[in-house]
Amino acid sequence: MNKTDLISFFLDKSKTVCKPGRYIGREWNSVDKDWGKAFLKVAILYPDVYEIGMSNQGLRLLYEIINSHQDFLCQRCFAPWFDMEKALRDSSTPLYSLEDTIPLSEFDVVAFSLQHELNYTNILNILDMSGIEIFSAQRAKRQPLVIGGGPCSLNPEPVADFFDFFVIGEAEDIIIPILEKINFCKQNKTGKPELL
Repeated sequence: MNKTDLISFFLDKSKTVCKPGRYIGREWNSVDKDWGKAFLKVAILYPDVYEIGMSNQGLRLLYEIINSHQDFLCQRCFAPWFDMEKALRDSSTPLYSLEDTIPLSEFDVVAFSLQHELNYTNILNILDMSGIEIFSAQRAKRQPLVIGGGPCSLNPEPVADFFDFFVIGEAEDIIIPILEKINFCKQNKTGKPELL
């Protein structure tokens, strides 16, 4: 769905979707990188609505760090509110990134910020709306790696079956080396078991 399609979508849904600004992106300080030139594409997700997610400084910091790497592209996504979820499901539209409206299933990495346990059900809903298998063991090779980080990753066991791996501790120092390893394996066509 391109931006023109997105505008038409919201005009069509204007009576049912409140606050469409949550879903269109292009705000100040958003990063616009060429999808086709990026070696590794990362979707960073906060499993709550836009206003709550964008108030998280860690998410903003990781967004900037990943996009500062010349070979990587990072785009954002947040949990839709009930009205938008219904509109997306009714139109069979997969959940997409804010910057380029790319379906999450087309990214190489889908990274969740796990701030508190009350968001766990939103993670499952986001995966389902994205067309990504909920259980990591059932994900096909073509589906993105699903990683988690943040305070709740200190005890990841309750959601371990849904993630490929976790970043435990502060991600700012380690995220680029992790993504470089993932990119190296992608370029060399290394299988997922070997990568993990």
